[in-house]
Amino acid sequence: MNTLVVGCGELGSRLADMLCRHGHNVSVVNDDLESFKLLSDDFDGITVAGVPMDIEVLKKAGAENCDAVAITTDDDNLNITISQIVREFFGVQNVVTRIIDPAREKIFKHLGFQIMCETKLSTEAMFSVLVEKTSVKQITFGASTLSFLIRDAEQVLIGRSMHEIPHRSSELVVGVINKENDVTLNTEKNNAVISSTDKIIYAKIIY
Repeated sequence: MNTLVVGCGELGSRLADMLCRHGHNVSVVNDDLESFKLLSDDFDGITVAGVPMDIEVLKKAGAENCDAVAITTDDDNLNITISQIVREFFGVQNVVTRIIDPAREKIFKHLGFQIMCETKLSTEAMFSVLVEKTSVKQITFGASTLSFLIRDAEQVLIGRSMHEIPHRSSELVVGVINKENDVTLNTEKNNAVISSTDKIIYAKIIY
């Protein structure tokens, strides 16, 4: 896959390296030559120095032949502008855009972009660990991110079946982890009884 990464900070450089390691053709655009030093020694893609929203710079980086574009700068306004350019001018439909301000989430979604709001993801994870005392794993499918919360079975759940576990309307009970770390999924056929050493797996969509 031909992929363009716009921005070469900590996020952009790591993403570009990961894409290269998985065999993709990668171009990276950034307005600061020094930023390319963040790329690993094994990076074998193309680097282009220039203003990221400049059409000629994007052409030089191969935007005309891209299958996907990732916009990773730390400027939300710049990110949305570049996203619109690569989609409308170059016809790239697979555009993933980083945003920092969660308040702008609706704007980006209204424009039809796939977004990754690291502030919202980090806030959700930290809140769960601090307040709910859970371990958290997050997985992204398409444009949505699911958060899997793992909580110790509370005393009130001991002896109850998995189907009877109460949960919030925004969550699903995925299954149970026993003391041997084996997972029992919450299906019609599996209706395990909760013990004091069990951990409950919940899932919810962050956005």
